[in-house]
Amino acid sequence: MSRAVLSLGSNLGDRLGHLKSVVTGLGEALVAVSTVYETKPWGVEDQPDFLNAVCVVDDPARDEWAWLRAGQSFEQAAGRVRELRWGPRTLDVDVVTVDGVRSDDPELLLPHPGTPERASVLIPWLEIEPDAVLPGHGPIRALLSALPEADRAGVHPRPELRLAAP
Repeated sequence: MSRAVLSLGSNLGDRLGHLKSVVTGLGEALVAVSTVYETKPWGVEDQPDFLNAVCVVDDPARDEWAWLRAGQSFEQAAGRVRELRWGPRTLDVDVVTVDGVRSDDPELLLPHPGTPERASVLIPWLEIEPDAVLPGHGPIRALLSALPEADRAGVHPRPELRLAAP
């Protein structure tokens, strides 16, 4: 129950710095982190492009609620202000899935309900876990293949932007 997948996104301020703050803050819990991707906004399209990444984390001391609170803490430290759903933000940390956990609590829906439609999550996740399965939805490779080409084409790798040492 301690292993989780986190999705990171930022489109305001020091976008890369905000993502790095999460990777650094996760410390030894970080198992893997994807390449940084630049993506078109989703939901509200009249805003700057995002930098996105996905992390796999593991910490036996944390359950799904601890991962949620950690993500919220990173967002707060980055000055996140919630004004508009899917609007611009300094940092967004979503708990995508936690091994063995399903939740219909409105504060923590697991797996994260938007995941099957978001190339900005599926592409970086596939990079670090090619055989990953989104519970209740199937292999992420199949979910990604089912998306329109235009959605996949809007996600561009930015390998020169590093979140962790090579």
